Amino acid sequence: MQTSQAVEIGLKRDLGLWGAASIVVGTVIGSGIFLVPATMIQNVGSTWMLFVVWITGGLLSLFGALSYAELAAALPEAGGEYVYLREAYGPLWGFLYGWTQMWVAKSGSIATLATGFFIYLTNFRPELAGVWMTIPFPLGEAGQPLEIHYGQLLAMAVIGLLAVVNYFGVKVGGNVQIIVTVIKVGLIGSIIVIGLTSGRGSLTHFNQATQAIGGGAGFFAALVAALWAYDGWNNVSMVSSEIENPQRNLPLALILGTLGVVAIYLLTNIAYFYVLSPAEVAASPRVAGEMMRRVLGEWGAAAVSVAAMISILAALNGSILSGSRVPYAMARDRRFFASVARVHPIHRTPSVSILLLSAWAALLVLSGRYDQLYTYVIFASAILYGMATASVIVLRRKRPDLVRPYRTLAYPWVPLSFVVAISCLVASTLFKSPRESLMGLGLILLGLPFYFYWKRQETSQ
Repeated sequence: MQTSQAVEIGLKRDLGLWGAASIVVGTVIGSGIFLVPATMIQNVGSTWMLFVVWITGGLLSLFGALSYAELAAALPEAGGEYVYLREAYGPLWGFLYGWTQMWVAKSGSIATLATGFFIYLTNFRPELAGVWMTIPFPLGEAGQPLEIHYGQLLAMAVIGLLAVVNYFGVKVGGNVQIIVTVIKVGLIGSIIVIGLTSGRGSLTHFNQATQAIGGGAGFFAALVAALWAYDGWNNVSMVSSEIENPQRNLPLALILGTLGVVAIYLLTNIAYFYVLSPAEVAASPRVAGEMMRRVLGEWGAAAVSVAAMISILAALNGSILSGSRVPYAMARDRRFFASVARVHPIHRTPSVSILLLSAWAALLVLSGRYDQLYTYVIFASAILYGMATASVIVLRRKRPDLVRPYRTLAYPWVPLSFVVAISCLVASTLFKSPRESLMGLGLILLGLPFYFYWKRQETSQ
């Protein structure tokens, strides 16, 4: 159900194929590719097994993208998973997803990315790590006074700037996304070429191994890290209602974007392990910087910091662009604050939703609690993620008459494989972090009173 204002004005289909594909590539490739290879090799030990993990994670992500391609083409509405869950399981499940995205998952992700941007910038401007002021209340870690750093103010300003960019139209935000994604891919491509042509590496590294956890536990732990690095390919589905010719462009953007990310990740790791041995990668928390330092010296490591900042900037812009459509979709269905469904009469963007999500993410940056909140909801978010993918199967049975311009390849094995993988992730998370998992469920269930309040409000009108 839509508010009259949303119906009268509506969002505008101004995002083309390349803009949509850049959301996939730009939001997936953040800081993960610069960091997670060290964690992965510590878990699996051998280089060849690490590549098996990367390929497995890539295939699972592709299976997810193939499943979402059917959903996105059949239901090209703003909100992505919110819409799929609503249609497959009812409005409550869509609301719980949207509630989680607004207050914790997407806002926490935006806060994390913005903070990562300023942390990399401290390599050039160390004064950003300094304390601007201290709030003398027990709001910090372990009940300590809350320290606000200069870098946090910068992170908030970056969020604000990108919110303004996206406020002025999906075409403006989409063009910015294309530009920063092209620059990002170009810089990562340069790192790959420099590493492989440096003459400072050895092919013997690919046959070496280092001490690791190993076995099934090590493989699965490495796969979790890889899936984290691949996360974000689904974001383009959130802007479905603003993509030109969505029945064609959405599946293409999801599939081509995901395949592009897999190729970039594999080539980047080939460069890493050509220059560095498995033991050296395991000892390098910032493996890209260590590789470039080995090849070009300190200025090479500094160049990686620049590449990481631009990579994070693209992921941040894509997250604001896509994530703001979820609260808008909820409000349009009268399951959230009515003003959030407002569409700007000139720019045709969900302007209030953009500002609300960005403001809340900026406050999370200031609080310093975004990472803790995000950890809490990994468990519950993964459940909703798996349910959204399973919507392909549910809707095939529930709504066989639904027009499906694209049908998932190798149905039902492709969505089932992804759901099984997510189920294993959920079980592992619950086993390893039962307290955090249950607290995360509690955070999400806090939304139930609000759901029933808005439902009652709708019924009474």
